[in-house]
Amino acid sequence: MTNEKPASDDASLLLEEQLCFALYAAQRAVTAAYRPLLDELGLTYPQYLVLLVLWERGKTTVKELAGALRLDYGTVSPLLKRLEAAGLVRRERAARDERSVLVACTGRGEELRERAARVPGALLAGAGLDGPEAARLREELWQLAEKAQTAAERNRC
Repeated sequence: MTNEKPASDDASLLLEEQLCFALYAAQRAVTAAYRPLLDELGLTYPQYLVLLVLWERGKTTVKELAGALRLDYGTVSPLLKRLEAAGLVRRERAARDERSVLVACTGRGEELRERAARVPGALLAGAGLDGPEAARLREELWQLAEKAQTAAERNRC
């Protein structure tokens, strides 16, 4: 192995120059920072996200839940099964369309909401972020997600 610097045309292949790697590293670090906060609630990060949607929207279909989380049904279904086994959510067939499954928090799931309310603030404090800085980062990330989604859709054609 050498310590030679790459030629200028190879600079775009440096790991530290990759936007995707910076996002990957940030995502892993943020998820790791959430872990002890969510362990206190008995939740994994994906389970926490499911509950956030249900606390915000109330009873919703699995399809709407998957859309809100930007996940496919095959990923959401096992999450819901584990949350249901833990007594935090319930699933039921929709009366109007039996193909559709509705998901809602149980009383126990709703009780968890109060304890979970401290998680976002604790994460920001632990990361040394203030409200405006977090809002700016969030807005930039949503813009990036939208642009990347558009690029992905263009590349599929």
